[in-house]
Amino acid sequence: VQLQASGGGLVTAGGSLRLSCVASERTYSMGWFRQAPGKEREFVSAVTLSPKITYYADSVKGRFTISRDSASNTAYLQMNSLKPEDTAVYYCAARYGRIITSYMKRAEGYDHWGQGTLVTVSS
Repeated sequence: VQLQASGGGLVTAGGSLRLSCVASERTYSMGWFRQAPGKEREFVSAVTLSPKITYYADSVKGRFTISRDSASNTAYLQMNSLKPEDTAVYYCAARYGRIITSYMKRAEGYDHWGQGTLVTVSS
């Protein structure tokens, strides 16, 4: 599975951005992780195919919304009320097959990764 992420950019605090990730094939789960300079990669959000279940990191709940268009194998991450601490490289990830819920927020739960897209939030 090949993943193509896009939509990053520079935005001021309080602004919004929408990230997109297009997969070359239909996958069970698609998710977003991020890595800030000097920090480890962390889970942001994920969505399963069917049933459509969404997962969020506590730090983004209420501000970010993940959605998925099954017809185009595309996942979106709508990011609102952005904060400087949201600055990071955002990576799209996917898993072809089903996996237990506890792995949905873990990098090892995904076996395909896209290139990162940089999100910079200025104060």
